[in-house]
Amino acid sequence: MSDGISDDAEDVVGMLTERIEARFAMGMDQLKAAVAAAPTANPDATAVVRWHGLLVEAQSVLDRAEDDLLAALETQPSEVDDPTMGLAHRVNAAVTARDGRAMVVRWLLDPDAPGKKDLAAERLARLHPRTGPAVQTSAPHRPAGTPAPASAWRLGRLAR
Repeated sequence: MSDGISDDAEDVVGMLTERIEARFAMGMDQLKAAVAAAPTANPDATAVVRWHGLLVEAQSVLDRAEDDLLAALETQPSEVDDPTMGLAHRVNAAVTARDGRAMVVRWLLDPDAPGKKDLAAERLARLHPRTGPAVQTSAPHRPAGTPAPASAWRLGRLAR
């Protein structure tokens, strides 16, 4: 695959696991334990651990599908029957799922990935939320006995 994801299972999961461990400066088991203990402490670590788990799961499904296909192919004569072709399609679907999850993990690990700048701005906004609305949402308070402006009456904003 052109994005650096190989068809070899150990290359995909192993390479990304190494990158995760290097990024967070701890082993995968330690990172999983840290995320389990404090899932909101580091949202990036939490997302990476979640998607890494999904990647490992997808790789396991792919391994089983490949084993089933190889077993079926060993018993086939020269032509492949429909059930065996179904197994081949299952392998293709499993590869697609695994590669998609691997791409998500790679995106999560890349601070300069497309969309990350906008994501960083969104996270910053969540860290420093507004203390009030940007635009006044209620009518300003008027002391009792002060008439409303004529324009408010014309627009029908005030009940009569």
